[in-house]
Amino acid sequence: MRVAAIDCGTNSIRLLIADVVDGRVIDVSRRMEIVRLGEGVDRTGRLSDAALARTRKALIGYAAEIAELGITRVRMCATSASRDASNAADFRAMVRGVLGVDPEVITGDEEARLSFAGAVAGLPAEPPYLIFDIGGGSTEFVTGSAGVEHAISMDVGCVRMTERHLHDDPPTPAQIEAATRDITTAVETALAAVPGRSARTVVGLAGTVTTVTALALGLDAYDASRIHHATVSRAAVAKVTGDLLAMTNAERRALPVMHPGRADVIGGGALILSIILERSGHDVLIASEHDILDGIALSIALPAA
Repeated sequence: MRVAAIDCGTNSIRLLIADVVDGRVIDVSRRMEIVRLGEGVDRTGRLSDAALARTRKALIGYAAEIAELGITRVRMCATSASRDASNAADFRAMVRGVLGVDPEVITGDEEARLSFAGAVAGLPAEPPYLIFDIGGGSTEFVTGSAGVEHAISMDVGCVRMTERHLHDDPPTPAQIEAATRDITTAVETALAAVPGRSARTVVGLAGTVTTVTALALGLDAYDASRIHHATVSRAAVAKVTGDLLAMTNAERRALPVMHPGRADVIGGGALILSIILERSGHDVLIASEHDILDGIALSIALPAA
């Protein structure tokens, strides 16, 4: 079954067109655009006109590809920014007008379930798992073996932490310390709700994790095939985090693995990643290129997934 899955988060909007065969997701096309839908939401509580326009432009391109391939099974999920915004109805109307289907503004629990399903499919590692997905506005923490057993969503993400704390270029030690306190409080709350410290395997999802992994591996270009299921030590993550926070936006943008739309918020995301590993007591991370987008694709073909 060929399906189209769209994940619209705080920072990026992504499209996966895939064939789902015997419970496996076989890629036809993956696309990602940084649209920063959640820009300013933490401060204003609203999606800005500019952010909606950027998202609409990306969605028009996705809709054209879906139509060209004749795909009728489409699911779009929207996460943190559109949950938080007071004008979410404007976002839904825009999506319906462009894509022809309503976006599902999913709960943190549903986001966790879809992320878990996408991450564990084909994962060559031993359960129980701690899986976390660092987004622009929130981070989901999930534990389980065959399925989700515990999940929680915390309002710490790379965009939210950058807008809230990391104002200078590069951020000052005081700003980093404020962000560290904020993130640590959220991570400790999450680990009190989900038994992540007792997991045997830790899996990190989304662009912050894969970019930090690419930097830790010393890649000279972003290579998803080398990043997917790569292992990275806590010490390597801490070093990359320190390096990123010490750089200017221009220096981060010049890194060969860096998406230019991620450069200004990657320091905040890396800090979240580093603190999760530190506070959970795990020394090794597995990075996954398969995440909520794959979970959405599976849910279309296998509604119980």
